[in-house]
Amino acid sequence: MAPVLSHTKLDLEKIRKDFPILSQKVNGKPLVYFDNGATSQKPQSVIDVIVKYYSEENSNIHRGVHTLSQKATEHYERAREIVKKHINASSAQEIIFTRGTTESVNLVAHSFADWINAGDEILVSLTEHHSNILPWQLLCEQRKAVLRTIPVNADGEVQTAEIDKYLSAKTKLIAITHVSNTTGIIVDVKKVIAAAHAKNIPVLLDGAQAIPHMAVDVSDLDCDFYCFSGHKVFGPTGIGVLYAKKHWIDKFAPYQAGGGTIKTVSFEKTEYAEGPLKFEAGTPNIEGAIGMAAALEYINVIGLDNISAYEHELLEYATHKLKKVEGVRIYGDVQNKAAVISFNVKEIHPFDIGTILDKQGIAVRTGHHCTQPLMQHFCIPGTIRVSFAFYNTKEEIDVFITALEKAVKMLS
Repeated sequence: MAPVLSHTKLDLEKIRKDFPILSQKVNGKPLVYFDNGATSQKPQSVIDVIVKYYSEENSNIHRGVHTLSQKATEHYERAREIVKKHINASSAQEIIFTRGTTESVNLVAHSFADWINAGDEILVSLTEHHSNILPWQLLCEQRKAVLRTIPVNADGEVQTAEIDKYLSAKTKLIAITHVSNTTGIIVDVKKVIAAAHAKNIPVLLDGAQAIPHMAVDVSDLDCDFYCFSGHKVFGPTGIGVLYAKKHWIDKFAPYQAGGGTIKTVSFEKTEYAEGPLKFEAGTPNIEGAIGMAAALEYINVIGLDNISAYEHELLEYATHKLKKVEGVRIYGDVQNKAAVISFNVKEIHPFDIGTILDKQGIAVRTGHHCTQPLMQHFCIPGTIRVSFAFYNTKEEIDVFITALEKAVKMLS
C-alpha cells in the first residue's frame, strides 16, 4: 500500500522497502504491524550484517590470534563503541552487553544484594513492566527489605512532582521506567534522578520503550544505570545493553563467572577482568551485538529527531481517529507520550477485538502488557495496545480504524 504523505522529512516509501516483512500479506490482507512495543521489525541492512557475519566472519572473540577471530572481535567491540556514542556514555567501558532489558535489570538487582539490609527500601513506580518489578521483589524477599511504589494519577502518570515524599534514609535505589510500555507516557526521569542524587540514591532507568522513539543521553540524564533491548530498536533478539557508570562497574562483583570474565585463574585465586568483560561470561551473542549496532546506525541515518516528530504525528492522527469510534476509552491520554495507545471499547474484551483485527491483517497487542499493577489501578483486565514505528503510515491507521469499527459492530 502506498504511504500517505507526511509533513516530516522521512521518505516513507523508501523506508518501508527497507523492511522486507512489511510487504507480506497476513490472512490475505496487507500486513499492518502495530505491535512495535513488543518487538520491532528489522531493516534489510541488519539482516545483511547478520548473514555476512555467519557467512564470512563467524568465529569466537577475544581469545583467538587468527584472522577470523580478530575480525569478529573488532566488530563486536566496534558495536560497543556505537552503543556508547548512541546514548552518549562517557566510555565504551560503561557498556555491558546482556540478553536484553530483563537480564540487565537482574544483573543490577543481583549485584546490589550485598548492600541491601533488612528494612531497607527499593523504590519503583506503579507503571513498571513486570521485569522491573520482579527482580527487586526477589531481592527484597531475600534481604528482608521493602519494595515501595511511587503512585500514578488517574491518567497513569507517575507522580514525580511528589518524589521527595517517597525518599528516605532507607531508600537504597530507585528503578523506574523512562517510557511506559502500556500507555506510552514519558516519565520525568530527570526530576527523579535529581531528587535521588540529592540524597545519594542511585537510579536505574528501564529504557526499553524510550530508545526506539527518542534520543537518549545518559550523561545528560545522569542516571546510574540505563537498560534497553536490541529487538525493540530494530535489531536482533537476545541482545541488550546495560549502561552503568564506571564506579558501579568497578564496585560490582561478577554477575556470572566463566570464560571471558577473567585475567588469570588458579585453584587458589582468580583475578577477574576489568570493565564490562567482567559481566560477559561465556561466548556472547556476537551477531546480536553486531546486528544491534547496525540497527542503531540505520536509525541515526534517518535521524532520531525526524523519527520522534513523525511518530508524534502518527500518535496524534490515531488518537484523533480513535476518539471518533463510539465507546472508546484511551488510557494515558496525556500530552507527553511516545507513539503508543492503549484503549478499550465499551465492555468488549480486548482479546476478541484483537482476534478480529488479526483476521484483517492487523497486528496489535491485547492483554495486561506485563503491567498487572497498572491494570488493577485502571480496574480493568487489559487493553488493546497499538504501538507505532517510523515505518507505519496514516493510511495504515485508516485501515485499522475501519477494521476496528467492523469488529465493534460484530461484537456489540
